[in-house]
Amino acid sequence: MSAGPAAGVPGPLGGVLSVTDTGILWYFFIVNSAYLLLILLASVDFARLLRRAPVAGHDEIATSRFTTPVSLIVPAYNEEAGISEAVRAMLLLRYPRLEIVVVDDGSADGTLDALREAFDLAEVPRVVPEDVPMRGPVESVWVPRVSPHPLVVVRKKNGGKADALNVGLNVARHPLVCMVDADSVLDAEALLSAAKPLLDDPLRVVACGGVVGIANGCSVMAGRVVEVRMPRERLVRIQTVEYLRAFLLGRTGWSKVGGLLVIAGAFGVFRREAVVGVGGMDPDCIGEDAEVVVRLHRRMREQRRDYRIVFVSEPVSWSEAPSTARVLARQRRRWHRGLTEILLKHRRMIGNPRYGRVGLLALPFYVLFELLAPVVEVLGLVLVPLSVAFGAVDPSFLWRFLLLTYAYAVLVSLVAVAAEEYAFHRFAGWRDVGQLLVAAVAENLGYRQFLAVAQLRGIWDALRGTRQVWGSMPRQGFASAPARKEDAR
Repeated sequence: MSAGPAAGVPGPLGGVLSVTDTGILWYFFIVNSAYLLLILLASVDFARLLRRAPVAGHDEIATSRFTTPVSLIVPAYNEEAGISEAVRAMLLLRYPRLEIVVVDDGSADGTLDALREAFDLAEVPRVVPEDVPMRGPVESVWVPRVSPHPLVVVRKKNGGKADALNVGLNVARHPLVCMVDADSVLDAEALLSAAKPLLDDPLRVVACGGVVGIANGCSVMAGRVVEVRMPRERLVRIQTVEYLRAFLLGRTGWSKVGGLLVIAGAFGVFRREAVVGVGGMDPDCIGEDAEVVVRLHRRMREQRRDYRIVFVSEPVSWSEAPSTARVLARQRRRWHRGLTEILLKHRRMIGNPRYGRVGLLALPFYVLFELLAPVVEVLGLVLVPLSVAFGAVDPSFLWRFLLLTYAYAVLVSLVAVAAEEYAFHRFAGWRDVGQLLVAAVAENLGYRQFLAVAQLRGIWDALRGTRQVWGSMPRQGFASAPARKEDAR
């Protein structure tokens, strides 16, 4: 598949352009092939899930007094508009024993006042232990005055989301902890689904991630998604396809091979002693949710522990995706900065056989095909057209490039859509499925290239060490819900 230098271009320059273009072509071929393999592995897991669904044992877990209790840790910053509704929905989750720990991270609005009024809270004297370090000091602890709600609200000085999670870890009383965003919408059986792997295999499973779906366009009632529909905005439709391919099927595939590196901050269940054992969340990393997973892998491998970090493919949590290009670019810039920081921090693990599949397979994949993907994408957009324009490659090479990079990527997305729809059949009608297929094609026509530029800026931010800023992330809300702030990872 050599492009071959053209006669009108100096030999060395033509040769360099030819080799570079061919390398970019093969790079995208390998990337898409890797995603296709992950999708096929995920499909095997979906088939197993469908076979076992009738005997999943959720009823037994939900009614047994021996089920390990869970503490839900909810970091909240300026969530006055929806925090009370969110907590009420969490209190109705189907699980035999749970407590909710809301950590008000120095909100400038009436987040604490809204909770005090909704649940009749009273301040209590309580010493918060420092099992993991805390930066923002705790100012007060509140509990319901007379109601039986298993709720604790902690008010602290602002220290960031990771620090709020660490305070929640210190306050949590139960062996399992579930970290969930305040603006997430959870399915009624979300805890049952995500906690089940830790309950089934208590000696090995230390963490479990759950699917985070896009709630834009869905009907939400009483804190639950009651009807799944495709979003109205084209930008969000494309993100729906991306979530299916990379976040649902990709992570399910990595879980299958024992290389899961990311559990979304919007919803994940951990064994508390394991997270405390690695020092809690890292407040200096903007991707604290993924970083703690990598650190768990590192600690377990170094201690030669027999362990598992898994992912459940049932939809358990829903979050609103950015609906404008500016907000989306800010989100992906931040995500890629977090990825860069994590890989730099744990660079000793990359390619190191001491860390097994994580060191030899998962981390190299993330370096080559996640971290560097926007670099190669932008290089391809610049070098391939220049090579054709200056005659450095045969024009037919351009068609092969487009076919193997973009058409193959479309095929991979279509396979992902088909696998997810066959397994879960979440969308109400064929129109939604048709819009999903159109979005799978549209993803490669400007969307990927737009994200690549934002992601490059994230890499640059991490390398420069600029101040970490989350920024304002306005939301339109679910259905008629009021607008909220803070974007969920």
